Amino acid sequence: MGLGSTAKKIQGLSDRAEAMYKQVQELQQRIIGLEEEVDDTHDTVERLDHQIAEQRELLLAIADEHDIDGEQILAEAAIDEAELEAESEDGDAADDTDGGNGTEAEASDATAE
Repeated sequence: MGLGSTAKKIQGLSDRAEAMYKQVQELQQRIIGLEEEVDDTHDTVERLDHQIAEQRELLLAIADEHDIDGEQILAEAAIDEAELEAESEDGDAADDTDGGNGTEAEASDATAE
């Protein structure tokens, strides 16, 4: 093997290393950008959570002024939501076990409900 082919191989390795270095730098910049976006999103979520808590307290105070049990309404809504989620999860589990191809008996049971 001559010096010319060795030099070509070294140059090829150098070119690939430089390209990889540029890719690593680009990835580093993208990661930094994503971290900044995550921080901004986190701040926004915290601000929205605080605003929702304030609005909830305000609505509960208004409900109390009108002799409405706001806590009871919220509890009922939470129960309804939990039931809907449970039904949704049950439906997803049934789809997973039979591939979404229920039998005719299952279809008639569903419509009877």
